[in-house]
Amino acid sequence: MKLKQIILPSILSSLLLLASCTLNAQSLSDPLATKETVALYKNLHKLSKQYTLFGHQDDLAYGVNWKYVAGKSDIKDVVNDYPAIYGWDMGRIELGSAKNIDGVPFNQMRKYIQEAYKKGAAITLSWHFDNPLTGGSSWDTTKNSVAAILPGGAKHQLYSSWLDKAAQFMQSLKGSKNEAIPILFRPFHELTGNWFWWGKNTSTPAELKQAWQFTINYLRNKKQLHNLIIVYNTNDFNTEHEFLERYPGDDLVDVVSFDLYQFEQKDKQKFINAVRHQSTILTKVAKEKNKLAAFAETGFEAIPDATWWTETLLPAIKDYPLAYVLVWRNAGYSASMKKMHYYAPYKGQVSEKDFKKFYQYNKILFEKALGTKKIYQ
Repeated sequence: MKLKQIILPSILSSLLLLASCTLNAQSLSDPLATKETVALYKNLHKLSKQYTLFGHQDDLAYGVNWKYVAGKSDIKDVVNDYPAIYGWDMGRIELGSAKNIDGVPFNQMRKYIQEAYKKGAAITLSWHFDNPLTGGSSWDTTKNSVAAILPGGAKHQLYSSWLDKAAQFMQSLKGSKNEAIPILFRPFHELTGNWFWWGKNTSTPAELKQAWQFTINYLRNKKQLHNLIIVYNTNDFNTEHEFLERYPGDDLVDVVSFDLYQFEQKDKQKFINAVRHQSTILTKVAKEKNKLAAFAETGFEAIPDATWWTETLLPAIKDYPLAYVLVWRNAGYSASMKKMHYYAPYKGQVSEKDFKKFYQYNKILFEKALGTKKIYQ
């Protein structure tokens, strides 16, 4: 009898713990998240065990040598399929601008997001907002810029008004039944870098964490946005400590991610090694914290390597449970940079043939295959 009394509660406790762990593994940090947002998060968890979604920034808006052509996409021109996840940026929404930092009209962006959602693709939003302390760009690294937006700071009210404008746009992202479209929201991206006003050279870890906490709680509690999956994002890093130094807490993060680009042809193996090293740390952290892992930004500008997709990117990511990988935008010729600026192939581009091989790899998902997975149900 005593043995039963000891064993039975022990078994029950173990079962409850197992159930709790299973629940937590797929629970969003927002307890009031909409059912579509919860479904997306759970499905991304399931899919990431076997697949990685392929994404592209600004895919539907423009590409190399074209802009705003209905249904057009450089990716689609190459493989007759669209990305599984679309990236967009809200930069300049804070200024009340009709167009974002890259010239995409917000009204058009909304339509693109609704179109992708209807087809069962995922959406991620970043925000290259201006420096609220100086009025400069995102790249204005004036000291104490983050401190200025904290409660009691000189620009706190201004920053709050910027959040109001961003929230108004995100609230307008609705599906056909007036449901809020789930968004993978990636604020303060590349926060371990030193090139943005929220970077490590302009703020302390404590200040950044406080800014993050205020931002997410303001959007959730004051603006009642419960369709956000929160993405923590760093630049490249060497250690787990470095990756987590500015981590704001499990209650304010759903996805852990990093950005890393290849810059020179000679750096091919160095890039592969770096991605694998950081993905090893990233996926360990994700597993321990019950979060998703993602490779939020990558690419090789103008893709001069004809086999980059299958001989560089694929070996770098294929062994890791990454929910998605996203390459940056296809701006075409940049007058300001005086060079071609694109990260996905287009018809006739040197890596086009290799990208078709990459598309066939069974681990990488594009929109057609993802659409059958019903990720919002």
